[in-house]
Amino acid sequence: MSRQRRRFVVGGLAAGGLVGLSVFVALRVPALFNACHAQLPPATARHELIEAAWAGIDPARFLDAHVHLVGTGDSGSGIEVNPQMDSLFHPLQYAQRLFYLNAGCVHDAPGRIDDSYVERMQNLVDGLRPGARLLLFAFDRFHDEQGRADPARSSFYTPNAYAQVVAERHPGSFAWAASIHPYRVDCVDALAAVVKGGALAVKWLPPAMGIDPSSPRCDRFYAALAAHDLPLISHAGEEKAVHGGGQQAFGNPLLLRRAMDHGVRVVVAHCASIGDAVDLDQGANGPLRSCFALFARLMAEARYEKLLFADISALTLRNRGAEIVRAVIERSEWHPRLLNGSDYPLPGIVPLVAPGEFAERGMLPLSAVAVLEAIRQHNPLLFDFVLKRQLSAAGRRLPASIFETRTFFERKTA
Repeated sequence: MSRQRRRFVVGGLAAGGLVGLSVFVALRVPALFNACHAQLPPATARHELIEAAWAGIDPARFLDAHVHLVGTGDSGSGIEVNPQMDSLFHPLQYAQRLFYLNAGCVHDAPGRIDDSYVERMQNLVDGLRPGARLLLFAFDRFHDEQGRADPARSSFYTPNAYAQVVAERHPGSFAWAASIHPYRVDCVDALAAVVKGGALAVKWLPPAMGIDPSSPRCDRFYAALAAHDLPLISHAGEEKAVHGGGQQAFGNPLLLRRAMDHGVRVVVAHCASIGDAVDLDQGANGPLRSCFALFARLMAEARYEKLLFADISALTLRNRGAEIVRAVIERSEWHPRLLNGSDYPLPGIVPLVAPGEFAERGMLPLSAVAVLEAIRQHNPLLFDFVLKRQLSAAGRRLPASIFETRTFFERKTA
């Protein structure tokens, strides 16, 4: 990335009110942007940290369960991006877009961003072990209460058809998850179509998509999900990355009870690890609790033991707090219900994850920091994986089983 572009992006961050963050980041991380190198140097590729990370894991069972399929639509994919992401009149969104483009290593690919993004992901998978795959997310538009799409309130849109095509073209590297708004008139028929097309899950981001998971409007969709035995991966907690509908209250983990009460297997993205929400168990005007605490309450409810799961994507982002990561590592009773996910391309945004801070807290060997930083500049997916495998708390680490997620998504055959 050119020096001029670097100055421009930092200026965008400042315009978005993030001057303090950008200064802090400049002092604490070795680089602000992803270098987007390709193949790891031989010495790094053979490093003992990488070997240790794969120990006990069958790569054929490794499925990164939280990967965003994004682009600009320049390939005819049907992807749509809200114009605010391209406008300096919305500097925070604009700066975010530039970081996302760099994280996906498509910032220097005008006119072929869609294809370059997929090619980069393919390159990253090749840098894992043979058999490893990624679960690519489609993303539906914001819909109003009448089930009408509202592009103006949608941050972006990635069609199910595009996610399916990408996965079918690269079956050794990718699988796909559909995204269907439950208020749509055709939601049940759309679900049947994506099941036929090989989708392994349905992905929601309720605050951005305008979905109240506790609404009776969702019931027919929940019944269809349960009948197809397709899991629902739903964001819970405050949403920072995607603005869209701005319905933060819909990120309350307790709202997902309705889905599970219909027999739907629910994967709570990020373990609801950021933000606060109303404790609805004490009424609509109940006190605020951390979303993570509400998620923990759900995990303790015996009736949801075989229905409630969570992914560990984004837990290592510096806006989560080390106490969240500690708790997830220490709660070994949760581990059989946790699934690995990277939240790619976010691990490629250098300021968001600081291995050095985990080392300062005694959760990561200091000797691992430089190796991890070197890995990140070549392969953010491998960086995310190795970092999680190295983290420890109270003498515990995340077990290999969390990273063998493919079985969870395999549909039962008659």
